[in-house]
Amino acid sequence: MEQVIRTFKALSDETRLRILHVLIERECCVCEVMQALEISQTRASRNLKALYDAGLLKMRRDGRWVLYSVDQDRMNPYFTTLVKAVRNILENNPKIAQDRERLKKAQRVGVRCAAQLTDN
Repeated sequence: MEQVIRTFKALSDETRLRILHVLIERECCVCEVMQALEISQTRASRNLKALYDAGLLKMRRDGRWVLYSVDQDRMNPYFTTLVKAVRNILENNPKIAQDRERLKKAQRVGVRCAAQLTDN
């Protein structure tokens, strides 16, 4: 029951829904999520952690980057269905479309991505 509550709480936030939708598109590091959603590093990291703790994401290290993606392998089948429903519901949302366009241009800019992105 606790896992179900944690998952629904994670999905009850607009930023986390947007992040989940970006990660459905492709695997991303924190700085790519920041660029796609136009949010701060702190906000991106905090919301990625909530999604990870809810069991919706997995992470892996690639050099200096930690990459996040939807964890469909270990996800409860009901949650897999829920993630697919979120994807379908948000597919035509204008804000999601903007996130998707910015994601196409997002780049991994390194360990100091927050400072580099705010300098532009």
